[in-house]
Amino acid sequence: MATLSNHVPDPRLITAYAEHRDSPIHRVNPWTKAGIVGALVLAVTVADTLAPLAALYGATLAVYATAGLPFRRLLRWYTLPLLFVVSVAGPLAFLEPGTPIVGAVRTPIGEGSVTWAGATLFAELACRSLTVVTFVLTTTMTTRYSEIAYLLGRTLPRPIDQVALLTYRFTFVMIETLEVLVKSVLARGASLSEFWSNRRTYARILGMTLLTAIERSERLVKSMEARGYDGDITLYGDVPRPPLYELLVVIACYGIVVGYAAVAVYEVVSL
Repeated sequence: MATLSNHVPDPRLITAYAEHRDSPIHRVNPWTKAGIVGALVLAVTVADTLAPLAALYGATLAVYATAGLPFRRLLRWYTLPLLFVVSVAGPLAFLEPGTPIVGAVRTPIGEGSVTWAGATLFAELACRSLTVVTFVLTTTMTTRYSEIAYLLGRTLPRPIDQVALLTYRFTFVMIETLEVLVKSVLARGASLSEFWSNRRTYARILGMTLLTAIERSERLVKSMEARGYDGDITLYGDVPRPPLYELLVVIACYGIVVGYAAVAVYEVVSL
């Protein structure tokens, strides 16, 4: 399976893991996974110290391991979220007051140093980002396309659900088009190792991809209309309600998050 980059999640690989693998996480009801995603996002939002955030991240990695998913690829896929973390929290790590970890570092705008408070802030933001990214990847790599499509059709309003379904399906066409263009450029002796020196080549690849996408989308619309498409993609599938014990787990997750926020964050309830 060819990929454009090892640092970008490949939807074909994600779909292959969801459709052809089996694990305890694969057998969890999709509604339960969606509910836990919401509780996890709420948890990383209200948590204000490093300890609970690190615990959430560790628990997410444990779920990822239970699903039998590849850790080596996960580390490569962390490139994009870590780039966001570094760009946002990196400068803040130098601006936080406190005890410096090492000596001052000279910069064009003066001396700066990373404090323990700044390093903690960086670690907190990294845990927040990686926790959500890891669990979303786990959910998508353990849930079949038909189940995801059913959840999107039931939860999103129209026409947003139709746009989401068509975008997901068209992503595979776009990736194949990009790979064909990249292979043809490399076969003609071009080098894509450095972006700035090959910026015109990148621009041409992007332009051809957009033109091809527009052309294929027009043909897709015409073929769908010829087959009777009227703005509604019929989903031949059903996701049953989660069993009682999974429903209790989701309720417990929200209860723990709300209880933690009331006691530790907002101090509404005192122990």
